[in-house]
Amino acid sequence: MPRARIVNAYLQETRSEILRYLRSPGFVLPTLLFPTVFYLMFGVLLGHGNGQQARYMLAAYSTFGVMAPGLFGFGVSLALERDGGLLTLKRALPMPPAAYLIGKLTMAMLVAAVIASLLLCLALFVAHVPLTAIQVVRLFALEVAGVVPFCALGLLLGTLIKGQGAPGLVNMIYLPMAFMSGLWFPLSVMPKFLQQIAGLWPSYHLNQLALSAVGMPHAGSGAAHGMVLCAFAVACLWLAVRRLRRNG
Repeated sequence: MPRARIVNAYLQETRSEILRYLRSPGFVLPTLLFPTVFYLMFGVLLGHGNGQQARYMLAAYSTFGVMAPGLFGFGVSLALERDGGLLTLKRALPMPPAAYLIGKLTMAMLVAAVIASLLLCLALFVAHVPLTAIQVVRLFALEVAGVVPFCALGLLLGTLIKGQGAPGLVNMIYLPMAFMSGLWFPLSVMPKFLQQIAGLWPSYHLNQLALSAVGMPHAGSGAAHGMVLCAFAVACLWLAVRRLRRNG
């Protein structure tokens, strides 16, 4: 195929994914509203003007927000599409094999960008969090890129679970992972054994990078957290591709 047709195939698949999710309010509204409403309640209204709390919650709920597009946009949709035969149909179409994944990844990153923008607007114009321009750009870029490990995890989950039970099972991973990563409460006030296993979750490492981006104290080095996230994404993607090749 000419290069122009290949590029157009990627663009059309990306456009189709974006339109499909924009037409699914059951996905779009909770994904956008949950982190923004929680941040407005706990970081702004209940913060009583505490700039440090609003800053901490900005990092935490930004991480919480970008987990959903990856886990649900990949995990739930892939499970449903496998059960419905749509994935088999797409394999038979004259389109690049990677276009399916690139379209979903682009959709997830765009949703993550919208979530990060909403939370930053609340922090800057409602909570009046003193952030520099560099901190704003760093947090925004981090959260848009940070959706990738959760896309890889969602892709792996989508190869393991059935379509009907996918939303419930993904929620059983999504919410406990957020809690055990210190996104709702600081790890320092949680039981010791939860503090010891926090490093197992990708959301913990992304949250530490987010805390660093907004100028808050954080554990470990940024390079180490970034390497863990990259290794996690590669491992999940490798396992997911193996399962898709074997089981479809």
